[in-house]
Amino acid sequence: MAAYILFFGVMILSWLVQARLKHKFNLYSKMGLRLGMSGREVAETMLSHHGIEGVKVMSVPGHLSDHYNPNARTVNLSPEVFNGRSVAAAAVAAHECGHAVQHATAYSWLQMRSALVPVVSFSSRIVQWVLLAGILLLQAFPQLLLIGIVLFALTTLFSFITLPVELDASRRALAWLRTTQTTTSQEQEKAKDALKWAALTYVVAAVGSLATLLYYIMIFMGRRE
Repeated sequence: MAAYILFFGVMILSWLVQARLKHKFNLYSKMGLRLGMSGREVAETMLSHHGIEGVKVMSVPGHLSDHYNPNARTVNLSPEVFNGRSVAAAAVAAHECGHAVQHATAYSWLQMRSALVPVVSFSSRIVQWVLLAGILLLQAFPQLLLIGIVLFALTTLFSFITLPVELDASRRALAWLRTTQTTTSQEQEKAKDALKWAALTYVVAAVGSLATLLYYIMIFMGRRE
């Protein structure tokens, strides 16, 4: 029962955080940046200030689809961030460039996360089927569920390694926005608030993954009851 309560509690918390993030993003998207820079201009300027060459700033479809691709060396911004001239656009663009700076400086947590990507990518494709089969065959072949738990544990580990990567990217972004005076003191507080809620989505995702992992472990441990 406790596992179910924890699982559904995390689901509700995740929904609330996502809703709050969208609200904050929409709110700060309406607040113009004093310098009038677009997200693309903020990103290109931050990359230039850090002496990073060969990284292209691109517009990609989708809402809140912003991300940095270390393999392609591209900062990918959603249309509202790429073209937007708001506090939200500046914060998100700088955050994604924070990942580019991490990549350029061989940030250890990002390297660890990147090393896990191929393994987690493979694991995520089969883990649900292995877990389902493991539950159905629990009495006859309990080792199958254990394999599924190990595979799921890799995705949980990946979620927790992602946390310092995201928090550090936000720290770098806010520091650059402040020291270069790209944002005013008021704009800086709004940017910090927006990135705080974005970071909370990763925290909730990690906790949710851990709660799900514990749920499957409890099933495995209770197979003889």
